[in-house]
Amino acid sequence: MKKKRVCIITGSRAEWGLSYPLAKEIKKNKDAFILQIIATGAHLSRDYGLTYKEIEMDGFRIDNRVNMFLPGDTEEIIAKSVSLGITKLTSTLKSQKPDLVFLLGDRFEIFSAAVACLFLKIPIAHIHGGELTLGSLDDTIRHAITKMAHLHFVSTETYRKRVIQMGETPERVFDVGALGLDNIANTQLVSKVEFEKKLNFKLGQRNILITFNPSTREKKNVSERQFKYLLKAISDLQNTKIIFTNPNADMYSICLRKLIDGYISKNMDRAVTFTSLGRKLYLSALQFMDVVAGNSSSGIIEAPSFSIPTVNIGKRQEGRVKAISVIDANGDPESIRRAFKKAFSISFKKKCKNIVNPYGDGNTAAKIIGIVKRLKLTETKKKFFDLNYNSLIQNRR
Repeated sequence: MKKKRVCIITGSRAEWGLSYPLAKEIKKNKDAFILQIIATGAHLSRDYGLTYKEIEMDGFRIDNRVNMFLPGDTEEIIAKSVSLGITKLTSTLKSQKPDLVFLLGDRFEIFSAAVACLFLKIPIAHIHGGELTLGSLDDTIRHAITKMAHLHFVSTETYRKRVIQMGETPERVFDVGALGLDNIANTQLVSKVEFEKKLNFKLGQRNILITFNPSTREKKNVSERQFKYLLKAISDLQNTKIIFTNPNADMYSICLRKLIDGYISKNMDRAVTFTSLGRKLYLSALQFMDVVAGNSSSGIIEAPSFSIPTVNIGKRQEGRVKAISVIDANGDPESIRRAFKKAFSISFKKKCKNIVNPYGDGNTAAKIIGIVKRLKLTETKKKFFDLNYNSLIQNRR
């Protein structure tokens, strides 16, 4: 049997962390697949930690590095970066000739890859489609990639129904759970002593992990204002240590990084920041936290598996399926303050002990590869799947 050339394109620390178990599973099935990896986007940026090195430290060879970043974080710069990404990734993919490309999520680097695959007629397997994040442009990018993809690996049944609603054939849409839970199930977490040593930071009586990204569908000052309210709220908390991870390489991210640096400079005894903790240290951090805060998807998907509260701020994650441990705050000072008060309450912490994470069982990568091995995907033509509207109308009566 001829081996399939399967390519993973990754553009950021967070999305490689989720792709890692999939890459491992592909590598394990070397009788059926040849793994290719393309690193692009923030992975190659010194400002964002040169995180392509994390891929190599995980034991994987990067076949190509595609630099598509232009300096800056304005709307125009991001749009031009997308254009550059399409051009460069088209050349790279034409050279590598993959039989299937895995694209995870909804970032602009991944959108560039999807457009390149579309015109080169390379089948796309899209992971984490069907989700909603109404406060971010990623929401539109995600749905656009869905329409360019040929296989869909979604994380809940709700998202499966939404992808089908968008006209995708049900036989090509699979509810497999979230890859992030595979990492939790299979990563050997470090001890508290080792964690503090690696970070050179002593944990406190109470601890908060914060990741706050720009809400790119809103005006720049909205994210900046909400983040300032968050900083004020944590400043009022007593006996609490703070760990920040820097925002993604998105529009408006530079001002947020400056605000973090300013806060750290005035609170070096109680706060620390990292460009990237890496997969193992990030998950290890979760086991020692009392609260996760910000607006990152990790607070929605991974944090519930550690039975800890998430204070989810603003509209960036609006629309996602959420566990009972997630507390939504509108983004105004009072809603953020109330959310932290609830998160630290004994009654809510007790409630969080009985969480069932809606994002699966930690066996997602094996499910995905099992499906890909079973299917013979050589045709890139697609048919639009129409819902039975007569049936829908009858059901509403």
